[in-house]
Amino acid sequence: MTRPLLDQARIHPAALAQISNYHVDLITEVEAAVAANKVVVVGMGINPFPAKARKILERNGTPYKYLSYGNYFSFWRQRLALKLWSGWSTFPLIFVNGTLIGGATDLQKLMDNGEFARLLG
Repeated sequence: MTRPLLDQARIHPAALAQISNYHVDLITEVEAAVAANKVVVVGMGINPFPAKARKILERNGTPYKYLSYGNYFSFWRQRLALKLWSGWSTFPLIFVNGTLIGGATDLQKLMDNGEFARLLG
């Protein structure tokens, strides 16, 4: 399944350049962490769900890389770039072996049904 995206042919070149460069440094940082680690949690302060995801992984004894970007009062534009890039609208973003699995609730479901262990390899 592909999510609907505005066709690039319908975006003015100046706007496309701005879209292409929107916090690309942050996206590059997350992509590098995802490439270098089996499990990556991308979160933010104050939000309880990144902490919940980390606790789930720690209870399971799973090593992970944690990247935190601001909180509800800061870094929201940078986090928006991550949401636009990933298509995932909430935090945390959890990656297992390069695949976005969703957030903390999704992680718990995968732990419960054994799918997490299979994805981890």
